[in-house]
Amino acid sequence: MVAENPEQGTARGSRRRLILLSLIGAILATLGGLALLTNIIEHKQEARNPFYRVVELNDDIEDPAVWGKNFPLQYDDYKRTVDMVQTRYGGSEAEPRQPTAADPRGIVSQSKIEEDPRLKVMWAGYAFAADFREERGHAFMLDDQTYTERQHVVKQPGTCMHCHASIYIPYRRLGGGDLMKGFEIMNQMPYSEARTKVQHPVSCIDCHDPSSMQLRVTRPGFIEGVKAWKASQGIAAYDVNKMATRQEMRSFVCGQCHVEYYFKGPEKRLVYPWAKGLKVENILAYYEETGHKDWTHATTGAPVLKAQHPEFELYNQGIHARSGVSCADCHMPYKREGALKISDHHVNSPLLKLNRSCQTCHRWPEEELKARVEEIQDRHFKLRNVAMDSLMDLIGDLKEARQNNRVDAGVVAAQGFQRKAQFYLDFVEAENSTGFHAPQEAARILGESINFSRQGQNALRGGNATTPTGLVSSVKRGKVAEPQLVKAGH
Repeated sequence: MVAENPEQGTARGSRRRLILLSLIGAILATLGGLALLTNIIEHKQEARNPFYRVVELNDDIEDPAVWGKNFPLQYDDYKRTVDMVQTRYGGSEAEPRQPTAADPRGIVSQSKIEEDPRLKVMWAGYAFAADFREERGHAFMLDDQTYTERQHVVKQPGTCMHCHASIYIPYRRLGGGDLMKGFEIMNQMPYSEARTKVQHPVSCIDCHDPSSMQLRVTRPGFIEGVKAWKASQGIAAYDVNKMATRQEMRSFVCGQCHVEYYFKGPEKRLVYPWAKGLKVENILAYYEETGHKDWTHATTGAPVLKAQHPEFELYNQGIHARSGVSCADCHMPYKREGALKISDHHVNSPLLKLNRSCQTCHRWPEEELKARVEEIQDRHFKLRNVAMDSLMDLIGDLKEARQNNRVDAGVVAAQGFQRKAQFYLDFVEAENSTGFHAPQEAARILGESINFSRQGQNALRGGNATTPTGLVSSVKRGKVAEPQLVKAGH
């Protein structure tokens, strides 16, 4: 027998080990490939089924927690709107307060009228001079309206529920299934009575069709307002829920509430003043034509207006709207949760989610994008302060004229200019982007506000005694009586 060469034995053993390792490797690779394939199939299946059908939703379920059983990811985001985070010019910091029986809130946001007392002068005689705070998330929209000090200054109507509550089902209940009829009925209720008809702040059902999850507009004020706006563009009988594109709806559902409006007549019907267009001068022209005023200024006697929160109107004058970017693209940007692509329902400032809200289109570092936004807002805020000081000068001059019992054409003209200057300034003051939604338009509006204030001063000095077109003067011959506080619109 020939003895095996040790080197041959070693080589044979190495080949066996190599074969064994290759076999093991092949098995592991096969198992890994199968696992990966299974994972891909599962994720594709998950993507094809973007929600869990735990409950059957219908048009009578308003509780967001029930909808959340089918859409837990979106509901988790929705609940996070309780967050109070402040950016340089927006959001709010939590301000502790002692709860009372009349107001059980333990936390509120900081007061804007305490931050800038000039607002009290601008709104003298109006309920906003008593209480106006920084905006908070959707989770607080009903409670903050219910417990604002404005409720103690004046008796607000049920119209306020239109934008501060989940209102679609309560309207239908009141109207016997007729949304518009229920809307008209609740408008005429006292706020305290209307408050008993609602339970939730804005909810899933206010923006989504439960059968298809498609976006929809449920607010009668917007349905009528957008119809009037489209008519001004030559588009007759516009039905927003049938004629709007999906991308348009991603702004329209927000525009249901983030708008300028007023309460029309003794029935307090909510009207969006868009029959002439969305620009500030279009809206003012509408008010001049209808003779509307929100209240009589307590210091000057001018028939003035209170702008609400015209984010939708100003956004429509900006570059993002012209480029087809919707409100949701920035405030509810898409995000990935596993295999799912969903809209972020934690609605807040895009500055708090720059990587998804801005960098999708703008390929710059977050620090650069944030700096650009804040530079725009810094410039806007400085110009806003110039406009505010100009208005304070005009109000001061009118106050002096009244103290001297002046009742003449110069005073009437100056009051008209105050009405214009104040509305233009308030239009961008009440709008919550600090000019960012349309920087050039916001600067134009503030510039014109400054000009109106200076024209008003000139009118008092005899330089221009022409009453602005359409002014509804409250000045009568003799002494002007001190006005009473009137209902606030928001």
